[in-house]
Amino acid sequence: MSWVVVPAAGSGRRFGGELPKQYVEIAGKPVLRWTLEQLAKVPGIDGIVVVLAAHDAHWPDWREIDGIKILTAIGGAERVDSVLAGLRALPPWVGDSESILVHDAARPCVKPSDVERLLRAAPGGGLLAVPMRDTVKQQSEHKVLTIPREQLWRAQTPQCFPRAALTEALIAAIGAGRVPTDEAQAMEWAGYPLLLIEGSEDNLKITTERDLALARWLLVVMGLATALLA
Repeated sequence: MSWVVVPAAGSGRRFGGELPKQYVEIAGKPVLRWTLEQLAKVPGIDGIVVVLAAHDAHWPDWREIDGIKILTAIGGAERVDSVLAGLRALPPWVGDSESILVHDAARPCVKPSDVERLLRAAPGGGLLAVPMRDTVKQQSEHKVLTIPREQLWRAQTPQCFPRAALTEALIAAIGAGRVPTDEAQAMEWAGYPLLLIEGSEDNLKITTERDLALARWLLVVMGLATALLA
């Protein structure tokens, strides 16, 4: 069995508005609820730790979703602090070698089948990602260069690592004064080999209003279409 840590302590400054993006509603449900429901569908998930801001007034105090236990923890100033708090809030019976998933609160369109493949293929360390399909350009002060895309991937979540290894990597990053942009980067710095597991293009992270509109279409319109065809 595995646990998931969902950092949800961010204020969503890039998204704008008074309501953090994880609480903006899609078809009557907060984005965070959609995310947790998708994770709860993954076979082998035993529980989820949601990491909240210290003064989160919007958390509905969910204790269980679709039979999956929900715990909470209080996050910190940076994502790395929040993920570490989530790891420390895991039940004591979760072993050091247990595979822990870390998933963005604002990725509600993740496919349970993709998460299941990640758990099977990369229990020792890996993440969902999608190959770069566009031509990639690098702009400097005086010229534009084309970057070979054959080995470039866009990182997604969930990312999957053994509990002890991830904890140690995050502590080492903090101790060195480094701020990783995701958990995989902290593991890279610590020297761990990782696997990229191809995910889905529609596992988008809601960062802008346009992302929200696309997520709404994927979850509601495509969800209804799938239900009608089933």
